[in-house]
Amino acid sequence: MNLISTTASAPVLVIAMFLVTGCSSIGRTVDPAKYDSMSCTELNSALGENAGEISQTAITRGKVVNTAVPRWLLGGSRVKTVVANRETARIDRLKQQQDAIAAARARKCPKSAG
Repeated sequence: MNLISTTASAPVLVIAMFLVTGCSSIGRTVDPAKYDSMSCTELNSALGENAGEISQTAITRGKVVNTAVPRWLLGGSRVKTVVANRETARIDRLKQQQDAIAAARARKCPKSAG
């Protein structure tokens, strides 16, 4: 009876981990030309939103990394590693996007280039 209750919990934990990450693996590609048509105010706003996304993704990654996976959950630590790596990849994409926004802002808005 105990075996049935523990094996039934394994899929629930895996599904929960995927729900925590949501659609975070769906990333946008960096399009520098898109930022050239934006005003300085829009660039500043986009840079702030990007920084917020990076912070939120880092928080999510930290929660995943610090999740205690029970020993009886086969593959649980592997799922945890995959999800953490996915969040790391998303942070890298967001940083590339942040660099593109900052470069466009430096070109268009000389006052904020420092």
